[in-house]
Parts: sequence; C-alpha cells; structure tokens
Amino acid sequence: MSHSPDTLSPTVHLIDDDQAVRDSLGLLIGTVGLRVQPWGDPQAFLSDFDREGIGAIVLDVRMPGISGLSVLDTLVAQGVDQPVIMLTGHGTVDMCRRAFKAGAAEFLEKPVNDEVLLEALQNAVRQHVRSRQRNEADRAARERYAQLSEREREVLGLIVEGLTNKEIGRALGLSPRTVETHRANLFAKLQAPSLAQLIRHYAALVDAQDTAGPGGGNGNGTA
Repeated sequence: MSHSPDTLSPTVHLIDDDQAVRDSLGLLIGTVGLRVQPWGDPQAFLSDFDREGIGAIVLDVRMPGISGLSVLDTLVAQGVDQPVIMLTGHGTVDMCRRAFKAGAAEFLEKPVNDEVLLEALQNAVRQHVRSRQRNEADRAARERYAQLSEREREVLGLIVEGLTNKEIGRALGLSPRTVETHRANLFAKLQAPSLAQLIRHYAALVDAQDTAGPGGGNGNGTA
C-alpha cells in the first residue's frame, strides 16, 4: 500500500467548535513538530478526515449539533484506529467513564495543562505508529504464508513443533533431501533469516491453520 508524504507525517486532528481554542492548541501542538489539522465542524471531520494517516485525534466533548462522545462512538464503529484524546471544560466521573469505555486513549479537563496534553499526544502518536507497524508486519506475514504449498505448510508446522529434518521426513514419508528442499523453499518464501525469526513470525499462523483444519488454507499444491 502506497502512502503520500502527508500520510506518513503524523497529524493531529483537532476538533473543537471554539476558534480561539483551535488556534491556541494548534500553536501549542505545533511546537513539538506535529502537523495540526483543525476542524470546527465535527460532521465535516467525520466526512473528510484521512483515516489512513498516522497520528491522533483531539476531540472536544461539548459541541453544538453532535457531542464528542457521539463522534467517538462513530469513530469506533467505523474501525478508525487513531487514538482519541477527549477534552472537556465540564467533566464528570460518568462522562470520563463513558469516554474510556468507548475507547478514548485519554480524558483531559480544560484548561488543559500544556505539558500533560503534549505528553499524551506524543504517547498516542507513538502508540499509533507501533500499532500500524505491527499490523503491516502481520499483513505481510499472512501474504507470504499464503504463497506456501500445502506440503511446505506441513513441513513448517513440524519445524515449529521442533522436529528435525530426519523426524519430519519420517512423519511425512519424505527423504531427508526432499525435506531439506521444502525447508529451503519455505524459508525463502517467508523471508525468514533464522529459525528464531521463522517461529516468531509464523508460529501463530501455523496454529491458526491447525485450528481451521484441512481445507482452511489456500495453498497452491501438495508437492
């Protein structure tokens, strides 16, 4: 998946109906090198913001037309993964509880402490970057795993269980040389530089395949 430079640059979406708040918080957030996209209309934000981008969302709780909690519920329902920091000038315990239960990363009261907000934002952006990296690595691993033949998946499953080539050969009725060929092929297809890396990135996929049972995969042969 290709990304534009803007998508790769962390962006904080700042949603508040108060222009003065947007201006002051925008200046503050910019001091730590984060791009800021201000939104005065939460509906416009929900319609137009870049869901593929890296960053975080700063969301005011009380806005005319639609509340910040309703916006948060919509984001969660749509599967948006950017962390959300809620801001409110009239916070209650119940409101805080509802925000966290709905998936907010942080809940801060206005007037917000500058350092607290910046720390929360930087933590949120780092969390989002790590999450996207994990998801990308998982996706790539699944795609590589899908390229294995059924026989290569069988060999991989036994490698993950700790069997030697000789033991794998006996289990599958193959010669050690044939096992070594399958082993070399699957290591190459999975781009695994070592046995430890192979197990780390693919053991869970092997377990999932075993759980799915025969026919659960989409291998391209049984050679």
